[in-house]
Amino acid sequence: MAPIIQLDRVSKQYDEQYAVKNLSLSIEKGEIFGLLGPNGAGKTTTILMMLGLSEPTSGKVRVCGIDSLRQPIEVKKRVGYLPDNLGFYQHMTGRENLIYTAELNQIPRKEALERANYLLEKVNLTDAADKKTGKYSRGMKQRLGLADVLMKNPEVIILDEPTLGIDPEGVRELLALIKSLSEEEKITVLLSSHHLHQVQQICDRVGIFVKGELLAEGTIESLAKQLFQQDSFITRVKAHPVDGKLLEKLEQLDPVSKVEETADGIDVYSSANIASLISRIIVEHGAALHQISNENYGLDEIYHRYFEGRDEHESR
Repeated sequence: MAPIIQLDRVSKQYDEQYAVKNLSLSIEKGEIFGLLGPNGAGKTTTILMMLGLSEPTSGKVRVCGIDSLRQPIEVKKRVGYLPDNLGFYQHMTGRENLIYTAELNQIPRKEALERANYLLEKVNLTDAADKKTGKYSRGMKQRLGLADVLMKNPEVIILDEPTLGIDPEGVRELLALIKSLSEEEKITVLLSSHHLHQVQQICDRVGIFVKGELLAEGTIESLAKQLFQQDSFITRVKAHPVDGKLLEKLEQLDPVSKVEETADGIDVYSSANIASLISRIIVEHGAALHQISNENYGLDEIYHRYFEGRDEHESR
């Protein structure tokens, strides 16, 4: 099956500057994909090209099997887009705004009302459905925005910085909502953000985007493996007593790249998961093992490692 979003060597140039440079990316149906990078990285430009709202200087963009440049209207019928500065008619209620969107998409009135009520319940806005949106908080507007992009039953939804300006509890609710709606409505989600921790919580795969270029893409596990080859597993051990001989035994294990003593035990860095072997050696050595756990590298470390590598490369 062909990818639902396919970008093939896409570039967007303004004068001498590239906003996006030679970008190739495939997103499969049903995925939640995180487009990750700082402000000005080219994320929004990429989204606008996917929607047919901006023309690439070179390359091809296909969304839902349709050429975004040649048939932008057909793409927009199948894609819901939530921009970072979304706006509603402030004098209209939440429900009225959704019905208006349905009318613009030529959805019959009865069906529109049923869909609006269903989605208002899904995004936890039933109690505020008849309140004017001018009175909505930022978090409520973002949830109404989600309902709004889902009104036309899209195959894909694109969310540009959806958590901006929302308090932590609101962010947690919104992310859980995006995840559950993706599963229930069987839709593909492209989520653009510079908040690493939030993206990590719900995305199946991520793409790291810097200065218009996609530096890397994959699952968090596969990116960690590429970057931290020698020490892609961290085993945290709480044990007592820890002495030089024990550290030496652990350092001699084949997959181990380094061993660090901590305040209450040891951190073992290795290229494979050897937690059971580590625990056996500690017990056989006569130390008391209180706790052992595997820690994974998060997006934070991955992101910064890519920046370190890029800076070294650029300074040569």
